[in-house]
Order: sequence, then C-alpha cells, then structure tokens
Amino acid sequence: MPGHQSPAPARFVTGRRTAWLVAIVPLLLAVLAIGFLPEGEHDAKATDTLPKGADSTLAVQLAEQLPDDDAQVALVLWTADGKLSQSDVEAVTKQTTALLEQAGEQSGTQGGDQQGGPPLMVSDDGTAALAVVPVVASSNTDNIDKIEDLRDQLRADAPDGVEVQVTGPAAIQADIGQVFDGADLRLLLSTAAIVAILLIITYRSPVLWLVPLTVVGIADRFAAIIATNVLELTGLAWDESTVGILSVLVFGAGTDYALLLISRYRDELRTTESRHVAMAHALSRTFEAVLASSTTVVLGLLTLLLSAIPTTRGLGVACAVGVLIAATFALVVLPAALVLFGRWVFWPRVPRVGDTVLVDSNSIWHRVGNAVARRPRTFVVATIAGLAVLASGTFSISTGLDPADQFLQEPEAITAAQRLAESFPAGTTDPVQVITRADPEKVLAAVEKVDDTTSARITASGDGVARIDVVPDAAPGSDAAAAVVTDVRSAVTDFDDTHVGGGDAEAIDEGDYAASDRLMILPLILLLVLGALLLLLRSIVAPLLLVATVVATYAAAMGASWWLFQSVFGFEAMDSGVPLLAFLFLVALGVDYNIFLCTRAREEAAEHGTRAGMLRALTATGGVITSAGVLLAAVFAVLGVLPLVVLAQLGAIIFVGVLLDTLVVRTVLVPALALTLGETFWWPRKVRATPEHRA
Repeated sequence: MPGHQSPAPARFVTGRRTAWLVAIVPLLLAVLAIGFLPEGEHDAKATDTLPKGADSTLAVQLAEQLPDDDAQVALVLWTADGKLSQSDVEAVTKQTTALLEQAGEQSGTQGGDQQGGPPLMVSDDGTAALAVVPVVASSNTDNIDKIEDLRDQLRADAPDGVEVQVTGPAAIQADIGQVFDGADLRLLLSTAAIVAILLIITYRSPVLWLVPLTVVGIADRFAAIIATNVLELTGLAWDESTVGILSVLVFGAGTDYALLLISRYRDELRTTESRHVAMAHALSRTFEAVLASSTTVVLGLLTLLLSAIPTTRGLGVACAVGVLIAATFALVVLPAALVLFGRWVFWPRVPRVGDTVLVDSNSIWHRVGNAVARRPRTFVVATIAGLAVLASGTFSISTGLDPADQFLQEPEAITAAQRLAESFPAGTTDPVQVITRADPEKVLAAVEKVDDTTSARITASGDGVARIDVVPDAAPGSDAAAAVVTDVRSAVTDFDDTHVGGGDAEAIDEGDYAASDRLMILPLILLLVLGALLLLLRSIVAPLLLVATVVATYAAAMGASWWLFQSVFGFEAMDSGVPLLAFLFLVALGVDYNIFLCTRAREEAAEHGTRAGMLRALTATGGVITSAGVLLAAVFAVLGVLPLVVLAQLGAIIFVGVLLDTLVVRTVLVPALALTLGETFWWPRKVRATPEHRA
C-alpha cells in the first residue's frame, strides 16, 4: 500500500541516508572477523560422541587412568593369495618387533608387553598374519598422520607377494578423519554453487542473485567463527561434521528468508515509486514472519542441550548461533544492501509501478488454489492418504549402523577388517573391553564363562585399573556380538567400579540413549512450535492443524526415505541419531513455510475473507515457498558429498521431507483444510473481511 507508514526501524534500515551504513558496516565487520579471528579450537575426547553416564562412557573414562591410555590400537594384517611362506613369516615378525619397539619408545612402555600376547599371530589356515600395534597420537590429525606413515612404511617393507593393510580402532578413526579432510571447503563450494544456480533460476536475472548470495555467504563464514568460539568458551564439544551442518543450515535458512523478503520487495516496487519506501514496506510486512520462524528454529535447536550426547549438544548451540546470524543478516543487512542498487538489479524483469502484483496474477499457484477451492475435501482426503502410505514405511525402520556400514566409500580399515574376519575370529578387530578396579583375575574368571567368545585376557593394568579384552566369535555390529556384550555385562554386574566398553557396547548405549533423547526432546520441539504458532496467529485450531501437518510430513519423509535407503542405496539400517536431527530440522524449518503462508493468509483475510484470503495468500507465497523449499532441499542434499552414511541419510530425509512440505502439504493440504473449515480455521480469533469484500 503506497499510503502505509512503515515502522521507524524499517525506515532506518532502508533510508536513503542510512542504508549504506546499515549494509556496509556489518559486512565489513564480519569480513574483518573472518580474516583475523580464527575458528574456535576443541581438543577432541574419546567421550565426545558417547552418552553421558552410559556404561561404555564410564569404561572409557576409567580406561583413561591406565598408564598406556595415550596409545590407540592398530591391527596390521598381512595376507597372501596362498599360504604365507616361512620367509614371509620371518620378515613380518621382524617388522612387527621393530614397530612394537618404536611404539614402546614413544609411549614409555615395553612394546611387546603392552598387549600381553605374542607379537605376531598366524592364522590357522596360514594365509594371514596379524599384529597388534599401539599408535601414540596427540590429536586426531596426528593420528591420521601416524596411520598414513605406518601404512607407507609397512607397504615399503612388505615381502613380495604379500599384501599389508591396517585396521583396528586407530585406523578406523584415521579413515573417518580423512573423510573430513577439506570437507568444509567442499561443502562450502558445493552449497554456494547450488544456491547460486537456484537463485539464478528463481530470479531469472544475471545480477540480482549476487546480492543475497554475497550476504548469506559472508553470514555463513561469520557464523562458523562465532559459533565455534562460543562452543570453545562454553566448553561444549563438537566434531568434524558440526561446521558442515552449520554451513548448510545457514545457507538454507538465510536464503529462505532472503527469498521471502525479495519476493515482497518486488511486489512493493509494482505499487511504490521509491525503492526505499518499497523496501521499508516489504521489510515491515516480512519482519514478523521471519522473526517468528527464526526464533522458533533457534529455540528448537537449543532443545538439543538436553541430549545425552556431548557433540549433539554442541551442534544445537552452534546451529542456533548460525540461524540467529542468518536471520539478522537477512532482516538488516540484505534490505539495506538491496536498496543501494536501483530497480535495474532485477534486469531483465524490472518491476514497474502499475505492473500486476503477484497476488492478482494468474500464476500456477493461483490455478492450483482454484482447483483446491473447487473440491477442498477431496484434496484433504487424498493428501492425507498419500502421506499415510508413505509414512507406513516407518514401521520397518531399523536403527544402528554396523562399523562396516558407516562409509559410502569403503576405506582400507573396513576392507581389512572384513578380510581379517576370514582368517581370525571376527571380533578380533573390536573386542569387548572390560575396565575394572576390582581384582582383574576374578573379573577375568567371570568373563571367561561367557558363551560365544574365543578368548579373554588381561591386556593392560596399572594404577589400580585393568583392561580385559574379550573377543566375541561374531562380527562387530552383529546381533550375536551385541548379545555377547549383554552377557559380559551380566557376568561382571557384581564387581564394583567395573564397566564394559568397546564398539558394540558403545553402539548399544548410543541406541538406548538416542531413544531416550527422542522421547524427551521431540515433544518439547512440538510444544515450542505450537507455542510459536499460537502466539503468532492468536488462534487454536490453525496452530494445532499446522503442527499435525508438520508431524505427518516428518513421518512420510522417514517412511519414504527408508524405502529409498533399502531399495536404491542399499542401506541396511539408519543411524540411531538421524531420526532426532531429521525431526528437528524438518519440524523447525517446516514451520517457516507455515508462518510464511498463514501470516499472509491472515493479512489477506482481513480484507477479503478467509476463503479468498487463503487463495490470495497461496497465489502470493506459493512461488516463493516452492523456490525456498527446493533450495533448502538441495542444500541439505549437499551433505551427500561427504562419504559418511549418517550425513547422507540426514540429507536425504530432509530433502524428501522439505519437498513434500513445500510441494504438497503447505501448498495443497493446508489451503484445503482452511477452505474446508472456513472461519473455524482461525477459531477463536475472528478474521473478518471489510464490508466491501464480505460475501
């Protein structure tokens, strides 16, 4: 409306004399911070990804008191097509002795005594030999370097015709670390490229896309620095994936807010001569929606502070900081930056005063709205039935990834572990570890009675703490290996200060605590979203229906994605942490589109009534919601550039969920529900049309 007086803050941000200040100063400060302020640092701990208070976590904490705890274990495997010759065995024995002596010098122990067994084990079939080598590393980066040096040294000295590979906990950790080597740059470039392409397609302008992309890109790098420093100052843990997920979220949310603002700005330019006044109008009309949606997302992310997993708590805080920065840049810096340019920035589709505004256009979403209006009940039933069919896949979801299933591209540590299981007991690569302050001989006697194990021995002791390695006769990650963990825990339950760890024990605990997190955090997220909608819309029926549609979208996305995982990608299970994070991102981000649509519908209903108001809102926002949804889905799909299954699964679920939300739920189901219920949709609030528009 040309006569609409915008609030003073909006006029200040977009004013002729102040816009350059509002745009340039924050961008310069952010660039200076990016250039001179380093990202926060974090010394990774073995317990960062383990549930607080879990038995396996307590085992790790107790094991830290062992004299040799600075060393992780690498398993060196030599194999031949046929049997290893006597000279081959002698050669690899000499290699093993040298490696153990070298490890002993680094750790201050006698290398051959550390594991309490022979330096080299030859398999019964004679085709493989195995050595257990400690790797002393001061950090994850150091561990990667040590494993690479070890592999290079072993291959250089291996006998002719003998293949050598390195696996075990130290090697697996190194291979995971290498997945993230350069990951931040790859994710940044991939995300920026996708955002740029989709913005060009959306705006059909060779110039306009540069403004929001530049603002959001600077916000992303600034958010990474601020968020990691906040984590460092608060002592919260984070891992290699935290900054990557943060970057994807900042780009996705920031660009969504930018799309909403620019869409409204373009419309205002069709009714207002001054671009400064037009932007002030656009900002004042989008501010409430963006503020409400970003606040809801931030509060939802902060619920992760209740998680038992330290890195999950860190992820929640980091992403909350990122969304705050993204929203601030979208509501303050972007409007000011855009008005520094003339209308020509929209070239070749430059909006002129007198052009048809979006809400009165005959767009595809106007036609969709008319189709829904003719038979709203049919659309309600059809879309709910479709979502229910997709959601039925959730009943067959299996959670908990085996160690061999963690990677999209199988690294050497996994390949070697699979080959090792052909010649040695499968559990050799990851034994069950019993850490105790009790009499180790008595504890050993108890665990030796556990069925389905091949060996149990004391492998380290000192300072009143002992470690007993129990080798299951089952592959790590299998049900049989999990059963051994349960039996070992039962066998040592009467010993004080005795805990059971190892990969399978950790996986069991992570699954149990992940389920507990979901039971506690998921309802809280829903309450926060519902509360935000109740405050924003000041009604009861609409918020309850909107929350129900968000939950239905999540269930449908989970079910559909599970079918994709099994039939297309070949994933046998879903990571235990994925359902919680997928719920958070889909529900918290999905509320954005609810808010964008319903705030516009409320605005239009005040003049045109509920029926016409919802159809006009769909016409006005359908395009921007679709564009924002497609962009957000594509941005999260970028997580697939990292060869970790957990990130690929998270990205795929959000991709499917956001597309369902924007293409079906928000643009068909919600309008159909509103048209079916009429004024009841806003109950108990009264949304009345002005007299000239009342039916």
